[in-house]
Amino acid sequence: MPKLAINGGPAEARELINRVPHWPTVTEDDKKAILEVLESRRWCRIYPGSKAEQFEALFAKYHGAKYGIAVANGTVALELALKTLGIGFGDEVLVPAITFIATASAVTEVGAVPIFVDVDPETGCMSPKALKNSITDRTKAVIIVHYAGYPANFDEILPIVEENNLFLIEDCAHAHGTEWKGRKIGAIGNMGCFSFQESKSLTAGEGGIVLTNDDNLAEKARLIHNIGRVVGRPGYEHYILSSNYRMTEFQAALLTSKLKTLPQEVDIKHLNGEYLASRLKKIGGVEPLRRDPRVTKRGYYFFVIRYDPKEFNGLSKEKFVEALRAEGVPAGVGYGMPLYRQPAFRKERLKDAISRGVKPPDYENLYLPNAEDFARREVTLPHYLLLGEKDAVDLIVSSIEKIKDNVDEIL
Repeated sequence: MPKLAINGGPAEARELINRVPHWPTVTEDDKKAILEVLESRRWCRIYPGSKAEQFEALFAKYHGAKYGIAVANGTVALELALKTLGIGFGDEVLVPAITFIATASAVTEVGAVPIFVDVDPETGCMSPKALKNSITDRTKAVIIVHYAGYPANFDEILPIVEENNLFLIEDCAHAHGTEWKGRKIGAIGNMGCFSFQESKSLTAGEGGIVLTNDDNLAEKARLIHNIGRVVGRPGYEHYILSSNYRMTEFQAALLTSKLKTLPQEVDIKHLNGEYLASRLKKIGGVEPLRRDPRVTKRGYYFFVIRYDPKEFNGLSKEKFVEALRAEGVPAGVGYGMPLYRQPAFRKERLKDAISRGVKPPDYENLYLPNAEDFARREVTLPHYLLLGEKDAVDLIVSSIEKIKDNVDEIL
């Protein structure tokens, strides 16, 4: 009789789905928050004291920032930050090779050029050494990504950007609540950008926010994000030419409600993440990201496993993930490839993305060894699996152990 579920055996983690929250979670407070806005008939933020203003203040305070500017989604949060910092035509912006496409596409949307930088193979975050070697006289900014909720190495990156007079933008889409040496990320660089898309740790389906501690940047970003309007001034008075990045009152109300439980959820995920990491290290071949005492809190998006097929008698990563899903663990492979390998970066498709008069990099022939290896080995678990009790985490571990012990069934 087969033991592995992929071959018809019983699923080891069949109860996992019942031991973790259904995502996104929905509470009575969430329903009340949405209904309150609905019945108010004030669904747009263009008035003083809006739900969006309230959420901006609360989220900024949670992340230790002076200012928050709430926007429609995480992608335009990055675009707003770039525009606020004056990044534009022909400027080069350094981005990590392992990330979601918005980190780079936001750069092209403002007329600038994304330059991919290799990552630290043990964290998936931008490598400080590779960053330093990628700077040219056209580099104007760096976007670091706190990948899977793991913070970039500020101790090494901050001196590099300061020495080279560069702007630092934090892409925090994965990292709600993450801390570096006791300080929450998001306002350590010049500006920090968050996403509230459905899969994120804090969500309203869509939405985003830009954080900063800089008075002038905050004022400029508010003007840009509201079509050049100033809240409280006449509605058709515009001070600059700009677009509309505003968040709706429905999103803001829902996020304000869900923010009440986020700190506790971050704490639970951090503790369960450490527990899972300690259990996985004993199995072999399923290495967690490097543990670092400077990472004082992990606000997970993915739990990343670096899979080594040699430890599983040569079982391919794809087959391992298939077997893990069959056991009841909803595993994935992150974004599946270094970003520069996406079809969008092929030469024939760049003519509409890179501004005319600017020669695009040869993305198709780019090969960054750490990024290639990281993508080749990466297996991911969604963050909500860490919101269960430890027995839910144990089901993940026992499923992996079961596959390793019976790997010959699928070789």
